[in-house]
Amino acid sequence: MFRRRKPEEEFAASVYKRTAEQSRTPELFESCGVPDNLYGRFDSLSLHAALMIDRLRREPDGDALAQAFFDAMFRHLDLTLREIGVQDLGVGRRIKVMAEGLHGRALAYREALADGPTPLAEVLRRNAYGGSPPEEAQTVAALEAYVRRYAAQLAATPRGDLIK
Repeated sequence: MFRRRKPEEEFAASVYKRTAEQSRTPELFESCGVPDNLYGRFDSLSLHAALMIDRLRREPDGDALAQAFFDAMFRHLDLTLREIGVQDLGVGRRIKVMAEGLHGRALAYREALADGPTPLAEVLRRNAYGGSPPEEAQTVAALEAYVRRYAAQLAATPRGDLIK
């Protein structure tokens, strides 16, 4: 409670806030078909968090920044679960499932963006739609274009501008 926050914790908390805002961009739900429900919102947040963690890891202190971002994200998710009425005993279990889900998605997105064996469109179809992928290929194509554009934007953004 009275411990002094490390500088990377404040920066990561600000970056997390911006990332969470970006994950709720109307384009994702309207044009890209991500369901606007609890599962779709978590999948959108996971997608954006994975891209941001990869971006933060490119910094000289990237491992510490990425960990601070992850910690800020899961502190927020813990609070959110409690606010929606999840019992105390169930919060830890759900957080563990969410953390594992983020890790698996992050690996899949990283590999697909690096031209791995599974195309990005297929990875998105399996991971970004709250368990209900759309029927229309153009909807997934719109999300793929968004992800590639956003990843390129993050790569070109200087550290200080990540919180603007």
